[in-house]
Amino acid sequence: MTDLTTGREQERLVALNSYEILDTPPDGAFDRVTALAAHHFQVPVALVSLVDEDRIWFKSRYGLEAEEIPRSPGLCASVILSDGAYIVKNALEDPRTLANPLVAGEMGVRFYAAAPLITHDGYRLGTMNIIDFTPREFDAEGQKMLEEFAGLVMDQMEVRLSARKAIASLTQVLLEVDRPKDLRKLITVSAWSRKIQVDGEWVSFEEFLTDTLGVTITHGIDPDTAQEIHRGIDLKEPPARQ
Repeated sequence: MTDLTTGREQERLVALNSYEILDTPPDGAFDRVTALAAHHFQVPVALVSLVDEDRIWFKSRYGLEAEEIPRSPGLCASVILSDGAYIVKNALEDPRTLANPLVAGEMGVRFYAAAPLITHDGYRLGTMNIIDFTPREFDAEGQKMLEEFAGLVMDQMEVRLSARKAIASLTQVLLEVDRPKDLRKLITVSAWSRKIQVDGEWVSFEEFLTDTLGVTITHGIDPDTAQEIHRGIDLKEPPARQ
């Protein structure tokens, strides 16, 4: 049964909304992933796309101005039907995309490759995808690498979700037990921005943990993932759209 059956699709949308990421401002972590993907694959466009109820919204976009497109013609909506990558080497010859407005229309997509963004419990929220305006080949190694980029995107989404849950749990604990007066003033948490209001002042989640609780935080990527992402990356500018 696919995510697009009625019941499962509603569950998928609930899962997507639980990440509270739709319509949020640009984020450097996601933008670095799309920029790296564009450079690595030497393509003019790389996107982090989330499939909403009636639209496809771009959390990060490299080489594209549009912030979202309708869901109906979007290629990303097809990707979330399966767990594997979706590869279109020549959209004008591929029966899946031949009549698609993004192919036949002004945008002129010719090459499209996407890996689904899959949660730990199996919901496919969107895609990490790359686009070119000329046909091109794409081998198994490229597909594997694209899936690694999708994994990095999901890692970022999971970190943010975990941070919001941690803030909410920590706040509940601090409000229910005796604490010094300054900590008992911790009464407001912004899950969207990951900031906490302490004694009338907004501080980041990281500042609260380090300055108030003395916890050490790292934003590093584990060595194996970092080595895989940087292996063979050519930092030349990707080709411009003809």
